[in-house]
Amino acid sequence: MGYLPIGMKSRTASRVGRPRAFDPDAVLDRAMHVFWAKGYEGASLSDLTRAMRINRPSLYAAFGNKEQLFKKVLDRYMNGPVAWFGKALAAPKTRDVVEKIFLGTARMAEDPRIPAGCLLVQGALACGSASARKEVGARRTAAEVALRCRLQRAKREGDLPKNARPAELAHYVMTVMRGMAVQSAGGASQDQLRRVAQIALRAWPEG
Repeated sequence: MGYLPIGMKSRTASRVGRPRAFDPDAVLDRAMHVFWAKGYEGASLSDLTRAMRINRPSLYAAFGNKEQLFKKVLDRYMNGPVAWFGKALAAPKTRDVVEKIFLGTARMAEDPRIPAGCLLVQGALACGSASARKEVGARRTAAEVALRCRLQRAKREGDLPKNARPAELAHYVMTVMRGMAVQSAGGASQDQLRRVAQIALRAWPEG
């Protein structure tokens, strides 16, 4: 049986169980900003590794391939920059719910910590990956379903007219919200988006 030189053995041992040299959450945030600004298709592995400040082997080891990284980024996005959406659903009246959703979208336009627009919109533009499109679509659908359920409850409670259609109203809100996000990515200011929100709210049915 052979033996490794003492120096080589100690270097090998030092690699075993060595903790990651980076903070996974901070690295995910950097990747999120790349996908947010460039979209899934536009974000190259070179763009990602440079922004994340890690090499490709480290990216693959920690996050898998590009599609798996994108999925993790979407989860972080939903639980981070747009966590206000879930909180908006807890408002006591549906008009308040919708107003909070619109104004939350408008506020993001001038947050210096994040790119303009919406990752769920930007990420899927000209996206050639069926898996990535599916991931984005699943999160869009989940958000709309959550809003629809909230509106259905409001109708049962008399906070919406009896002839209100929660599914159509939820689709309306999400369409306005995504349109605002596109305008934000194009340079619209928070004040401009707030005016859009005010106009859209005029169409909201009263209970």
